[in-house]
Amino acid sequence: MRFYDLSRCVPRAVAWLLASSISLAAHAADLTVSAASSLTNAFRELAPLFEATHPGNKVLLNFGASGALLQQIAKGAPADVFASADLLTMNLAQQQQLIVPAARRNFVSNTLVVVVPVAATNTPRVVGDLAQPAYARIAIGLPASVSVGRYTQGVLEAANLWAAIRPKMISANNVRQALDYVARAEVDAGFVFGTDAALMPDKVRVALVVPTATPILYPVAPVAASAQPELARRFVAFLVAAPAQAVLAKHGFGRP
Repeated sequence: MRFYDLSRCVPRAVAWLLASSISLAAHAADLTVSAASSLTNAFRELAPLFEATHPGNKVLLNFGASGALLQQIAKGAPADVFASADLLTMNLAQQQQLIVPAARRNFVSNTLVVVVPVAATNTPRVVGDLAQPAYARIAIGLPASVSVGRYTQGVLEAANLWAAIRPKMISANNVRQALDYVARAEVDAGFVFGTDAALMPDKVRVALVVPTATPILYPVAPVAASAQPELARRFVAFLVAAPAQAVLAKHGFGRP
């Protein structure tokens, strides 16, 4: 009969397990993605797909107005990937050297729409109708920080309507807040992205699609100060690949 000295084997086994766990921990990482509010539903579906192809890594999602997210990143808030709902905000991030320009990509497009409460008796046929007394309260994202608000202001200024409509403006801190104002019938109309309007067909109606002077494109880029630069680049590449594009299309986004 052969005997084994377990006093020697056990420490070796424990050491092997510790080494393995340390190795796994070294490879696992949290990836913080700061994304525009209009991407909320799509990114919540995409995060598990990315995690499935990158075992051990966790995607942490941070949503908000594009301008507010930029301010967070500029102040040093943890972020590995930045996805904006407009080009201007990403351009500002690039000018401040907050992103990796070479890895920047436009990954989806969207539309600007005017929505009204589903039970509304008044429905504007053209943007100019919003200057009428029937539309006393209009939800508009803050142009200084909310991408949809910036597009809205541009459209209204081009039509010489900004001065007439601005006094009616009910400010929203992000596009989802503007949508909520309309859904709760707290305003007579609101400007949101087409993808957001589609989320509440039982509470809001799309009155009209508003053409914009420039296409509504969404850029994404790794954050320059990312603690996971390679993983951040992979996430950006993942967004422009076919599987992620199919999910984004399902949520109403167009190709860039």
